[in-house]
Amino acid sequence: METEKLKIAIQGVKGSFHEEAAYKYFGNDIETLECESFKRTCELLKQDKADFVVMAIENSIAGSILPNYNLLRDYRFHILGEVHLHIQQHLLALPGTKLADIKFVESHPIAIRQCDEFLSEHPEWIVKEGMDTAACAQSIVSEKLTTTAAIAGEAAAKIYGLDIIERRIETNKKNATRFLILSNEVVEQKNANKASLSFQTGNAVGSLAIILQCFAEQNVNLSKIQSMPVVGKRNEYDFYVDVEWKKQSDYDAAIRKVLKHSVNFNIMGEYVKNERV
Repeated sequence: METEKLKIAIQGVKGSFHEEAAYKYFGNDIETLECESFKRTCELLKQDKADFVVMAIENSIAGSILPNYNLLRDYRFHILGEVHLHIQQHLLALPGTKLADIKFVESHPIAIRQCDEFLSEHPEWIVKEGMDTAACAQSIVSEKLTTTAAIAGEAAAKIYGLDIIERRIETNKKNATRFLILSNEVVEQKNANKASLSFQTGNAVGSLAIILQCFAEQNVNLSKIQSMPVVGKRNEYDFYVDVEWKKQSDYDAAIRKVLKHSVNFNIMGEYVKNERV
């Protein structure tokens, strides 16, 4: 009897970087569910129509994807793991298209930001934002857009039969995106050495510094911190932090200390650190 494939919700379509990240984490024997938005991926997971969600959370050039922190807050899914993907952006067009034929360039806003140096060399082009890198590539084929190019990955070029007319147009060749793997259920990870946490602090002077010192005193490394305004509350913030440790006892001790100085503390996920790009 054939085993049912895992269903992974991704933002975008076939050939997107989200799909590539899903394959990297779960392997190729999965079914990816195409979604027009990150919110839609969360809805599929909430409704048990997907087993997991792959969600981009930060890029080494464009920075944190702030709306996705709001989704993490609202849906309160468990972070099962992470994937780092080396992002190589190419300029794709219909076969036979020359650079001189291009009048329009379409891609996801973050992909456009990643290629701003290349695009600045072509001020005559009209740059349009789209839902997804691969979706922009797909539309060139479906709509037979002879004067439009898409910024997308090599997988999209192969899937939709497009030519790569300019390779590696990203400004920073070490461009990478970090993706989170989200689950509806808490799955204990053996040998976990990284955690994503969220909390609020009081408004007293030094309240955040006290919490950060709790981690430092226990040799727990703070690898990322992100603040987001608490909805409807002026001058109040949710803090999202990623921490890493070598000894479980150090992490446990740090958490006990932080609990004494924070409000609405939440362990969003404890997992194995993964920095393979």
